[in-house]
Amino acid sequence: MTNDIPAIADPIAFQLFRHSIIGVANEMALTIFRTAYSGVLKNIMDYSTAICDREGRLAAQGLSLPGHLCSIPVALKASLAAIDEPLAEGDILTLNDPYSGGMHLPDIFTFKPIFVDGQIVAFAAAVCHHTDVGGRVAGSNASDSTEIFQEGIRIPPLKLYRKGNVNKTLMAMLELNVRMPDRLRGDLRGQLAACRIAEQGVQALATSKGPTQFVKLIDDMLDYSEILTKAAIAKLPDGDVTFTDYIDDDGIDVGKPIPLVCSIRKKGDKMVVDWTGTSPQVKGAINNTYSYTAAASYTAVKTVLADGAPNNDGVFRAITVIAPEGTIANAVMPAACAARGLTGFRMADCAFGAMAKLAPGKVFACGDGGNTNVSIGGYDKDRKPFIFVDFVSAAWGARPWKDGLEGNTTMFANMASYSIEVVESENPIIITANEFINDSAGPGKYRGGTAMRRDYMLLEDEAILSVRADRQSHRPFGLDGGHDGAPGRNVMNPDRNARMLVSKFTMPIKKGDVFSHHLPSGGGYGNPLDRDPQAVAEDWLDDYVSTKTARDVYGVILTADGVVDLPATEKRRADLAA
Repeated sequence: MTNDIPAIADPIAFQLFRHSIIGVANEMALTIFRTAYSGVLKNIMDYSTAICDREGRLAAQGLSLPGHLCSIPVALKASLAAIDEPLAEGDILTLNDPYSGGMHLPDIFTFKPIFVDGQIVAFAAAVCHHTDVGGRVAGSNASDSTEIFQEGIRIPPLKLYRKGNVNKTLMAMLELNVRMPDRLRGDLRGQLAACRIAEQGVQALATSKGPTQFVKLIDDMLDYSEILTKAAIAKLPDGDVTFTDYIDDDGIDVGKPIPLVCSIRKKGDKMVVDWTGTSPQVKGAINNTYSYTAAASYTAVKTVLADGAPNNDGVFRAITVIAPEGTIANAVMPAACAARGLTGFRMADCAFGAMAKLAPGKVFACGDGGNTNVSIGGYDKDRKPFIFVDFVSAAWGARPWKDGLEGNTTMFANMASYSIEVVESENPIIITANEFINDSAGPGKYRGGTAMRRDYMLLEDEAILSVRADRQSHRPFGLDGGHDGAPGRNVMNPDRNARMLVSKFTMPIKKGDVFSHHLPSGGGYGNPLDRDPQAVAEDWLDDYVSTKTARDVYGVILTADGVVDLPATEKRRADLAA
C-alpha cells in the first residue's frame, strides 16, 4: 500500500456511499437526542453512535464524542468474543463493565447485528452515559471511590434482547440496582430506537448495492482512511518527543501529583504513542481504560493531521498506542474508574503537548483540562429520588493564529452546556451565577479562552454533592511564550463563611448551600507583548481584561474610555521587554 490517494474505480459512487453510511450514524445520534429522558443525554449529549462492519471494526462514527472514537469497536469485539451462542435477527448485545471491554459503569453499550439475506453485514452501536447505575454515590461518578465494586452494577457482555424478546431477568436486575429505573428504561429505549434506525438505513444501503458490494465498500472506506492518515503522517518530521504533565491528585492522596508521560515516535508513515512512564493506577476513581487512552491518543494525532480521513478503523492502523497494564492509562481489577473522564481529558492535553514538540505551530495551547462533573443527588420529602448530573465546560487554549474559545467544551468531549432554565425546571437547584471570570485568560499574543464560574444552590433539605475537577495546582500550559491559564477552584458558600474545597470530593450539603465552581482558563500562545493593542482594548471593553493586566502583562496603556494610548503603549512595552 502506498501513501498516494487510493485509486477508486467509481469515486463518485464511493463518496456517495461513504457519506450515506456516515449519515446513518448521524441519524442515530439525532434519534437519541430526540428520544432520551435524562439531561445528561438530551441536554449535554454525552453519547456516541456508530456503524461497525461485520468483523466489529469501526466503519462510521456519528455526530458524537471523540472520546468514544476507540471504545465502540473494543466493546463490540469483547462482546462477540464473550457470547458463545450464535447471533440471530432481533438480538441486541449490551455491556458496561470496564474490565470486559467497557469504559466506566455509567456508559452502557448496545449493539444490534444487522442482517441482509440471512447474513450479518454490519452492527449498529450506541453508547450512552446513564444518569445512575447504582453504587455508593448518586450519579455513579464519584472520584473518591476506591474499587470498582463501589461504583454500581457491572454488566458483562450479555444479550439484552434475544430474537426480539427482552431479557426480563437482566432488566429486572438493572432496575432493582439503580436509583431512577424509569430514566434508565427511557434512555435505553432511546439507544434501541437509534439501533433500529441504523438497521433500516444499513439494510436499505446493502440491499441497493448488494451485500457483497456493501461489504467491499466498507473495506474500501477503511483502506481509504488508512492511506490518507499515513500520507499525512509522512509529511511530519521524523523524531522522538516526550511531554510530561501532572494531574493534581486522585482525591484520596490529596496533594500528591500524578504524572502523565506521553512519548511519540514518528518514522515514515507510522507513529507510536507510548504512555510508558505514566503513573501506576491510583486509589481514587480516575483510573483509565485502554480504549479511552487510545481515543485520547488518536484525537491528538488526528487533530494535528487534519487529513480529512473519516473516523474509522483505518485511522487506527497507522497509529500504535502503548499503555502498560496496571497504570492509570490502562488499569486492571479492582481499580475504580468512574471518574476516568478526567484522566482521559488530561491525557489528550498531554498528547497535544507532545504533538506541539513534533509539529510546532500546529497545536493550540492547553485548554481547561476537560469538563468538570458536578453531581447532586438525594430524596425529596416524599422519598422520591432526584439526581442532577452536570458536565461543565469552559475554554480552549489559544491557537497559533487566533484566541482560544470560551464557554466551549474540550474537543475530546464535544458536549453541550446544560441550559440554566432547563436545570432549574427539572431539578431542585438554582444556578445563582453563570459567568466568565475577569483577568483569567492565559495571556499571549493570542490569549486563551476565559475561565467560567457556575454556582449551584440546593433547594431540597439535603443531598450528596460529588465533584470531579482538576488543575487547581497544575495550570493549563501555554505555548511559544504564552502564559499558563488560570487554575480552577471550588468554594462552598462563597458569600457566607466561605470554605475552600479540594478538586475532587463527595460531601453532604443542606438546603440553601451554594457550591461555587471556577473552571480553569485556556493557556496563551506567543509573547503577550506581541498582542495587537486593539485586541487588548476590545478585551477590556468586554470585561475580560482589567486595566492593570493590560498595563502590566500586555504593556498596553488605555484611556478611561478604553482607547489605546499608542505612544505610552510603545514605551511601556519597551520597558517590559527590557
